Amino acid sequence: MHRRRRTALAVSAALLSAAPLLAACGSEAHPGAAAVVGGERIEVATVQAKVKDVRAAQQRSPQSAQLIKDSGQLSRAKLYDLIVEEVVQRAADDAGVKVNRKEILDARAALVQQSGGEEQLTAMYLQQRGVAPDQLNDVVRRDILVSKLATALGATNTPEGQQKLNQAFTAAAKSLHIDVNPRFGVWDDNKLELGSYKAPWISQVSKEQEPVEAGA
Repeated sequence: MHRRRRTALAVSAALLSAAPLLAACGSEAHPGAAAVVGGERIEVATVQAKVKDVRAAQQRSPQSAQLIKDSGQLSRAKLYDLIVEEVVQRAADDAGVKVNRKEILDARAALVQQSGGEEQLTAMYLQQRGVAPDQLNDVVRRDILVSKLATALGATNTPEGQQKLNQAFTAAAKSLHIDVNPRFGVWDDNKLELGSYKAPWISQVSKEQEPVEAGA
């Protein structure tokens, strides 16, 4: 039962995150950097490489025209993902939560089974989250960390539980001193937003709801 609940949580997280949108360049304060997180630079080139992978996957899809239309500001989405990955990792480290390769592979196998096959799974992540196939394991890993962190903190599907989880993410974000190139937007530690975008699963990690459209 516990395993099935965790798998459902990972699926919920996959459906709840949608791609936000905006294009970007280097900042004057940190030339060539899209952001500095925990003293480490996230290069514009890194963001661009992520975008290129997604665009290549979209081009191969039968729905390529619609996918590309719905993700016109993909650079911002990819930067947000890279920042949130660091925030989730810091929160997990602070709570002593870890994930191993077997857990990632098991979770992915369960997702493949639930979605009806590898092709259907990668298509879902590409459409719903703007994730290229070679980026999928990183996203699955992050979803597992969020699930295990929620369990460790006792962050159940209640307002109090969600507030507890948000507090852990906010504390982690503040400790990382996130500095974003203003051309991508402004990062808010308390709201966990980049500009006006916030992934729903951050505050609704264990709540089922309909997928958010990528162009919303």
